[in-house]
Amino acid sequence: MTQPRHWLADPRPGAACAIIAEVAQAHDGSLGMAHAYIDAAAAAGATAVKFQTHIAAAESTAAEPWRVRFSRQDETRFDYWRRMEFTPEQWAGLKTHAEDRGLVFLSSPFSLQAVELLQRLGMTAWKVASGELTNLPMIAAMAATGKPLMLSTGMSNLDEIAAAVAVAGKLPFAIFQCTTQYPSPPEAIGLNVLDTLRQRFAAAVGLSDHSATIYPGLAAVAAHGAELIEVHLTLSRAQFGPDVVASLTPEELQTLVDGVRFIERMKAHPLDKTSIDPRVAPLRDIFFKSVVVLEDLPAGTVLARHHLGLKKPGTGIPASALEATIGRVLKRAVKRDDILQPEDVQ
Repeated sequence: MTQPRHWLADPRPGAACAIIAEVAQAHDGSLGMAHAYIDAAAAAGATAVKFQTHIAAAESTAAEPWRVRFSRQDETRFDYWRRMEFTPEQWAGLKTHAEDRGLVFLSSPFSLQAVELLQRLGMTAWKVASGELTNLPMIAAMAATGKPLMLSTGMSNLDEIAAAVAVAGKLPFAIFQCTTQYPSPPEAIGLNVLDTLRQRFAAAVGLSDHSATIYPGLAAVAAHGAELIEVHLTLSRAQFGPDVVASLTPEELQTLVDGVRFIERMKAHPLDKTSIDPRVAPLRDIFFKSVVVLEDLPAGTVLARHHLGLKKPGTGIPASALEATIGRVLKRAVKRDDILQPEDVQ
């Protein structure tokens, strides 16, 4: 099915919602798993698949602490980042695979060297991770490519967001409300921030959701018109990795995609309740009720309440006119359950 003109193809406020499947480190350093995630994202109907490009020596030191000590094979966080690295050729292969499956390929860089690597591949847009929002030199390097920017704000206030937006200059940009909590409870989602960001920065807005449910994404599109939704993807909740508890399965991702597209179609076709929708007009005769007589009556009968009832179909005097029919005079003889027509009474 052809996707609507989403933000990644048409970066402006009001574009259709782009749904980004975030792989991050769910591949656990396996190139084969990374390719499997591309296939899963495509099969679920995502708009884009997003990775993270880590070059350990360029972004970290041995002193970096663990967010969650989850790895049994990496002594330090630095060792883990090094194990997550792919070569430029491997990144190129992932990008080709994604595009062959109809996906936009995205990857968040975590160093200037990673920006340079990804720039050589040719990026559609840049996603700035929450932890890099104050890394203004790196954002400037991304902006210098002339590609749209997506700014995630999970650990920043409005002043820090404004500083990053200033670096974007006149480039198209979108700002993501994000909660850097894995998983995010309902109280921490902050859907109201979407409206704040849109009004403050006159920008498209997105939700980077770590709740491991489809509900925030659906609400963001339905209630706030979010142009982008990003969710983590896991092939199974039994998989290894720190983000699994904050991820959707492929089946859940497909439900989110289907729900967003359903919502967009609903919002694109508002109904006018001042008139009868022609699509349901034929059903009125089936489901509405008419005034009927409850016994055989001769012509000239003055109709009393006990003579009359309300039954389907709605092809005669409408039920709403029951009281107005009382006291009228029958112009013809009628049988029990006859549906009265306006011309039957005077």
